[in-house]
Amino acid sequence: MYSTEDAPAATRRIPASPLLQRTRTIAVMRAEHATDYAPVVEALIKGGVLSIELTLSTPGVFAELPRLQDRFGDSAEFGVGTVTNGDDAVQAIDAGAAYLVTPCTDTAVIDAAVQRGVAVYPGGLTPTELYTGWSAGASAVKVFPASVVGSGYVSALRGPFPDIQVVPSGGVGIQDAADWIRAGAAAVSLGGPLLGDAFDGGDLRRLAERAAHLRVVVDEAAAAL
Repeated sequence: MYSTEDAPAATRRIPASPLLQRTRTIAVMRAEHATDYAPVVEALIKGGVLSIELTLSTPGVFAELPRLQDRFGDSAEFGVGTVTNGDDAVQAIDAGAAYLVTPCTDTAVIDAAVQRGVAVYPGGLTPTELYTGWSAGASAVKVFPASVVGSGYVSALRGPFPDIQVVPSGGVGIQDAADWIRAGAAAVSLGGPLLGDAFDGGDLRRLAERAAHLRVVVDEAAAAL
């Protein structure tokens, strides 16, 4: 008997969460250890950046994710990033990840997310990589590193792939986030330009202010579409 599991992955695409569709911003977190995350998460939430990617390049993510969910889950969503294989994808989903992010295009990771009903944002740079991820069922494709191509790349991709959804990451700054949104990006993903020195003793009030400024920049660009 035919089931939804037999359908092509793209027809079972999991959309971005309503929260991400509304806020259009993702904060990418890297630290010495995941136990350092909570104060920074709190500042980001105060500033209105509510979708937070916990990267596996930081030790302790799988143990810390449930604690962050318990403390902040009513206000924010947490994804797991730097996922590079199917085993890590399954472990991240089991730990409660709301979405997965990859630095490269690995269909095993996409398949794991699609089969479990979790949004997934696979990374790529070339049209071949990005369309491979999109056609495999990605919620949106992560253009990485985005600073190499610039916001005009979205329009170029939409020529041959008119329906593709794009999230730029890697070198996206707060001010140029507006250019990406105006070009048609579904959301923007920021690490260092947003977080600054937050994990090195920086002023978390300033982080909240940067997050709030990012939201204003993105919201104004989205409203003008």
